[in-house]
Amino acid sequence: MFQGETAITIDDKGRLAVPTAYRDQVASACGNRLVITYNPFESGSLYLYPHATWERVRDQVNALPKVKKVNRNLQLKLVGAATFVELDGNGRITVPASHRAAVGIERKAVLLGMGDKFELWSEQAHHAQIQQTVSDEDLSDELLDLQL
Repeated sequence: MFQGETAITIDDKGRLAVPTAYRDQVASACGNRLVITYNPFESGSLYLYPHATWERVRDQVNALPKVKKVNRNLQLKLVGAATFVELDGNGRITVPASHRAAVGIERKAVLLGMGDKFELWSEQAHHAQIQQTVSDEDLSDELLDLQL
């Protein structure tokens, strides 16, 4: 289970060091193999899935009927853009330049542990997201039952 927020610096070669607190989890969960793809729901971020989790997600997305535009868009952003990466001996992964450019990640980024995956946000998009608040109109029945 991944959780927490870590400020990340991307080097000139597009590499980021996976925080040491996560390295053992990544090694045991997926043999140091992650899949990077676009977050189809939020601009400014990427998803990083452990390999086994990714296979389940990929199969579910690919099973959606291709006659619906929303399904094809989801398939394009998740499956079509998926790239396998492995941690090197120093615990780093290389984020493809095309992925970084598409979501605005330059030198500064934020890595969020989101349970079964990571989200990698551009620093600017993360700050904008955090500034948003939940209003009463946003509260669904499920949220009303939470005891935060």
